[in-house]
This record gives sequence, structure tokens and C-alpha cells, in this order.
Amino acid sequence: MKKVIDIEERIPTLRAKRRRRSNVKFILLTTIFGVILFLLLYFQSPYSDIKTIDVTGGSIEDETFYKEQSGLNVGDSMWSFKENDIEARILKQDWVKAVTVKRKWLTTVSIQIEEWSKVAYIAKDSNFYPMLENGVILSWQDKLVPIDAPIFLEFDDEKVRKRLLKELAKLNKEVLAMISQIKATPTATDPYAITLFMNDGYEVRAEITTLASKLNHYPKIVAVIENTEGHEKGVIDIEVGEYYRSYVKEYAQVENVEDEQQGVEQNEEQSEE
Repeated sequence: MKKVIDIEERIPTLRAKRRRRSNVKFILLTTIFGVILFLLLYFQSPYSDIKTIDVTGGSIEDETFYKEQSGLNVGDSMWSFKENDIEARILKQDWVKAVTVKRKWLTTVSIQIEEWSKVAYIAKDSNFYPMLENGVILSWQDKLVPIDAPIFLEFDDEKVRKRLLKELAKLNKEVLAMISQIKATPTATDPYAITLFMNDGYEVRAEITTLASKLNHYPKIVAVIENTEGHEKGVIDIEVGEYYRSYVKEYAQVENVEDEQQGVEQNEEQSEE
């Protein structure tokens, strides 16, 4: 037989449930109202203004330049701009590789810059212009002889120049710092042939398409040469395989070839006479 519960016994329980529901609704409404009030006060107060613009990562241009490019100013509203718009504006600079704009805390805007690396200089009209790994030649000049990156000589072919810059960007920093000058020495069969003049006195003949993978071993190659008794400075050829020849032997061979060519030319002239 089921127990019959008197409605009067359930009234206190129902009242307690209603009271709890009312309290929850009141707390929820009060919280929503408080948040809205806080946001209204925040947006109308100086606490929503930009107090600091923090720029990091730039070296080609300074902090002031990037702040101007962003279009942001101290005192502007923290919520009056879109991060993507600021990033797109700064990315218009040829030397900027990536930009990240973020709001930090309540009053700080962080702008993080990543620039394309400077890997070489090109000599033009007795001046030196920095070149970046993406092929861009900066318009400002350095009248002093650069010592922090190699100098390009006789590189008029833009396609070849850009390919070489990409290879230089792959080099270990210590190897890149060992290069003094790079000269384009193309042949009929190899338009990518180059000659590198190293700071330690060696000359390297290489091929652009395999430069980074081979030249990164340069310190080991030199160590082997200099551990050989009676070694001399000379030419290191890494175009196909790897071979070394001292300057005395290399240029003596060149002189012999030139002498032979001159002899052939003289014989031809005598035959014509």
C-alpha cells in the first residue's frame, strides 16, 4: 500500500526550492549588471587607453619607426584597432618577414618584429648596400668597408643573386663570417659558378646550388689542409667533389695554359703570313 503524502508536508520543501531559484536568478542578474557597469565605466575611463607600445625584434629600423608605421599612439583606446590591420601595415616594408601584434594586460600593446636577415653587401658606385636573404637590396648605403657580411662583386644577374642569398642564409654564422668577398664567375656550362675569397687567405670555387651543404664543412676542410706538413694557402674547389691546390701550383698551371694559348695564336699568325 503506497504512502499518501499530505500536500501540507511538501509546502516547506517547495518554498525552499523557490527561494533558492530566486537567489540564483538574483545573483546572476546582479553579476551581469555588474559586468556591464564595469565595462561601461572601463571604456569611458583612462584605464582603457594605451599606456605603453612595446616594440621588439627590429634592428634594420628602430622602435620609433615601427611605432609610426603601426599608426598607434599612447592615449588611443586599447580597443580602437584590429591586430591584423596593424600587422598588414608593417608587413608592407620589404625587409619585414613577420609581425605579431598583441594586447597585453589592460594598457600595453606588444609589437614583435621579425626581419629578413642581412647576409651580404653589394658594391655599387664605390658604396656598399646591404642585401637581405629574400633578395631585397636596402637603399641606404654604408661608405665604410663592411666587416660583418661578405661583399658581392660583379653580380648583375638578379636571379643568380637571389639564389645565392638564399644559400648564404643557410650557412652557419661562423662560416658566413669567414667570407670576405664573393665574385660571380659563370661559364658557358655553369651560370651558377662563383669564387669566394675567405678572410683566412683561402680561395673557394663553388657552385651556388650546392653552396650551403658543402661550405658548412669549410672549417673541417681547412683543418685537414693545415694539419698537413708543408701546407700553403691555396684554392679549395667544392664545385663537384673536393680538391685543394696551393696558389703556387694553381697559378703556375694557369700561366702554362696561357703560354700555350699564346704559342698557338702566334703559330696561327705565322701560318697566315
